[in-house]
Amino acid sequence: MNSFSKRLKETMINQKITQSDLSAMTSIRASSISDWLNDKYSPKQDKIAIIAKALNVRPTWLMGYDETNNEETKDYYEDPEVAALAEEARTNPEIRILFSAAKDISNENMQKTIDFVNFLKSQERSDNDFSE
Repeated sequence: MNSFSKRLKETMINQKITQSDLSAMTSIRASSISDWLNDKYSPKQDKIAIIAKALNVRPTWLMGYDETNNEETKDYYEDPEVAALAEEARTNPEIRILFSAAKDISNENMQKTIDFVNFLKSQERSDNDFSE
């Protein structure tokens, strides 16, 4: 059994979620979920992301790369707003490259950093639009 199917099955059991439940939560066909659980084939990355979000686990954990999932690390940030911003910084590939979230950064400074990165990206797009 591959890591994905093993961890998917484990998480569904722990959260008492059936294939039908997961299908309803994700709009993914129950037959596809069954195929993944039975190791018939592996899902594409977009489906892994949808499933991970529905199950509140990290996609990398679900695929077998990380040792811990979100449930084991959810209390790292005391402020839920900072935790949400840190999650955005962690999961958005363009921001993740430029920003390493720290536990002691303020909500305001984290938001300013994300806003600044997004501003720079919009400036790049504007510059490229004019040069074409």
